[in-house]
Amino acid sequence: MARYVIGDVQGCFDQLLALLQSIDFNSDRDQLWFCGDLIARGPKSLECLRFVKALADNAITVLGNHDLNFLASLYGFGKISAADQLASLQQAPDKQQLADWLLQQPLLHFEPAQNLLLVHAGLAPEWDLPTALAASQQVAAALQQQPEFVFSQMYGNTPTLWSDATTMAEKLRFSINSLTRMRYCYADGRLELKEKGEISANPDLKPWFEFWRERQHPEVFFGHWAALQGQCTVQRIHALDTGCVWGNSLTAYCIETQRRYSVTGYKKQL
Repeated sequence: MARYVIGDVQGCFDQLLALLQSIDFNSDRDQLWFCGDLIARGPKSLECLRFVKALADNAITVLGNHDLNFLASLYGFGKISAADQLASLQQAPDKQQLADWLLQQPLLHFEPAQNLLLVHAGLAPEWDLPTALAASQQVAAALQQQPEFVFSQMYGNTPTLWSDATTMAEKLRFSINSLTRMRYCYADGRLELKEKGEISANPDLKPWFEFWRERQHPEVFFGHWAALQGQCTVQRIHALDTGCVWGNSLTAYCIETQRRYSVTGYKKQL
């Protein structure tokens, strides 16, 4: 058995199939780990969701910001733009079954036996591992028990510190922002949720993973940050989003062999 961690697919179903062919994926023996954002921006989000859902135990996925935005839209929150290319998913006869399946997915997956962690965006500097796990589980439980409340409170950039989150809504929003949206943080650990580039011109900002450089941490696999092009300088933290939907590449990392595989990304038709 081999486990492959795959970066943001974002509806690029043809590229996903090409990547699986290149790694000789066998659903009877191998397992795929998805870093979130299975949907949005690419042309075949519906096909991606159906495919990953059908893999059952042979796939593990965490939720990304685009996945959550789609779910929120079903409850009357958030906004789906034309650029998201989600019309076929929105009109699909099995839309509700796919949405129900997405709602069951976590924001963080941790395997303690090998100390492996899968997340879409990252881990907040204020957290330690137990706090991150508890925060993620709190969001997952709320999504399953009271999704309308979660989505009604999800949008916004505050609080920027976990220690400032006092209400349930603030804790859920901070956790979702950290696990699915964060890239940079200020020196005191405050989240900065607007910068997207590879290197920020603001000297006060650091990538979230730099806060974990000198700390004990699991082996982390994350997506979300296409501008990094798969490069992360902190040992045992792996960036997997290589910008497939932007025409760059779709990447898989084999946990067992520590080898990367890539295929050419989606080319938008002009």
